Amino acid sequence: MNKTGEYIRSRKNVLSVYFTAGYPHKESTQEIILALQEAGVDLIEVGIPFSDPLADGPIIQKSGEVALQNGFTLKDMFEDLRAIQPNLKIPLVLMGYFNTAFAFGIESFLSHCQALNIDTVILPDLPVEIYAEKYRDIFHQYNVTPVFLISPQTSDDRISVIEALSNAFIYIVSDNSITGKSSELSEGQLAYFKRIKNMSFNVPLLLGFGISDRDSFTIACDHFNGAIIGSAFIKILEPSKNMNYNIHKYISSIRSI
Repeated sequence: MNKTGEYIRSRKNVLSVYFTAGYPHKESTQEIILALQEAGVDLIEVGIPFSDPLADGPIIQKSGEVALQNGFTLKDMFEDLRAIQPNLKIPLVLMGYFNTAFAFGIESFLSHCQALNIDTVILPDLPVEIYAEKYRDIFHQYNVTPVFLISPQTSDDRISVIEALSNAFIYIVSDNSITGKSSELSEGQLAYFKRIKNMSFNVPLLLGFGISDRDSFTIACDHFNGAIIGSAFIKILEPSKNMNYNIHKYISSIRSI
C-alpha cells in the first residue's frame, strides 16, 4: 500500500473533498486547498479541468468549463501545487481524465506528480486492462498509482482484478449514475454497500457520487473507510463572496474537526 493508502487506513471516517482546480477563479486553487486543510478534511482531490468529463454531472461539468474559460491549464495546476507544497499537511490526490495526461505527456505528468509527492491519481477513463498492459510499469517507475472505480454492476471477478492492481484505495461509486445526483440512498444501494463491505480488501474503500451532507457521509462511513464529496462542495463555491467562510461552514456541517 502506498503512503496515501496507509494514511487513509490509519484514520476513521475519512472525509475527502473534490474541487475543480481553476474554479471559480483562475487564482482560487491555493486558497481552496488551504481552507479545506484548515477546516479539517482528511484528503483533497484536485480536479483537472476537462472539456468532456463523461463521469461527471452538470455541476462539475460547469466548474470545468469555467476553469477552462479562465484559461486554467494543467501546467497552471502543477505550478499552484508546487507553490503550496510547503504548507501541505494532508495528502492531495489528482482526479481527471487520461486524455489530459496523455496530451501533457504521460511521463511528464507522472514526473510532475512525483516531484510534488503525489502518489495517487484517479483517471476514470483509463481502463484497468489498458493500464495493466501498457502503463503499469511507467506508473510504478514514478511511484504513482491509479485509483479504479467499482459500481453496483461490477462483477466479483472484475473487483478481484481491480483490487490486485490497487495500491492506494478503491473508489466505490454509490450507483450507476453520474456525480451530483440526490443524496437519498435506496434500499438497493444499501444492499450493494453491504455486499462490498462483506468482501475482503487489502486497500481502503471510499464512497463517492451523491454524498453531500452529514447523513449520507455517516452512512458511507458505516460501510467504508470514508466518503468523497464533490458536487455539493462545488455548489458552495459559486457565490465566492467569502469563500473561506463558506468552506469552513460547509465542512463543519458535515462533521466537526
